[in-house]
Amino acid sequence: MQLLHILGIDFKDLLDPRFYIDNGGLWMVVFIVFAETGLFAGFFLPGDALLFVTGIFSDELVEAALFKASNQWVHLGILWALISTAGILGNFVGYWFGKKSGPYLYQRKDSFFFKKKYLIQAHDFYEKRGGFAIVVARFVPFVRTFAPIVAGIVKMNWKKFVFYNILGCVLWVGSMLLAGHFLQKFVKEEFGFNLTDHLEVIVLFIVVITTFPVIYKMIKPAKSTTKE
Repeated sequence: MQLLHILGIDFKDLLDPRFYIDNGGLWMVVFIVFAETGLFAGFFLPGDALLFVTGIFSDELVEAALFKASNQWVHLGILWALISTAGILGNFVGYWFGKKSGPYLYQRKDSFFFKKKYLIQAHDFYEKRGGFAIVVARFVPFVRTFAPIVAGIVKMNWKKFVFYNILGCVLWVGSMLLAGHFLQKFVKEEFGFNLTDHLEVIVLFIVVITTFPVIYKMIKPAKSTTKE
């Protein structure tokens, strides 16, 4: 917090997608996606909202950092490729970190906060449905940061992890970029309404939608296994 104060940055700025676009452009977006998916401390970064807003400013971002193309699909394709690569590499880093720390956890004795049986259960889950988990995790804040780490800890099959890591990241990045880009164009052309004038509301809406599954899972009462 002291460092942020010295730099003249408020913590709320770190949660604002427009802050990264205005202060770092395309390369900052690429780094943030890598950090959120590859660095343990990046779980709070606004991945979904950042990609959505990046889609809105896709033309400006590519033109400022690289070159101007006459076709919007060229700009979107460049963003899709660069950001997907960052997210894929980020998950590889997370997997590596989990794999390196895994042996320590398997040898650790059970405690109040740690039960080896849960690690074994996670291993079985990733072996059976790990690919699905890796893909879905991309669309869930917080979870996408820790999913590759857990996959590494339980030593999920490497080839399976690589395939679903690439698939999940390409789908996540593409869907968010295209949604932001074409929703902005549609709303502006049909209703004369500019989404860039209401980014705070849009970001809040995206955060609520993407975090709802996690919140619902946390507050949903567990099903009783007892028979009457």
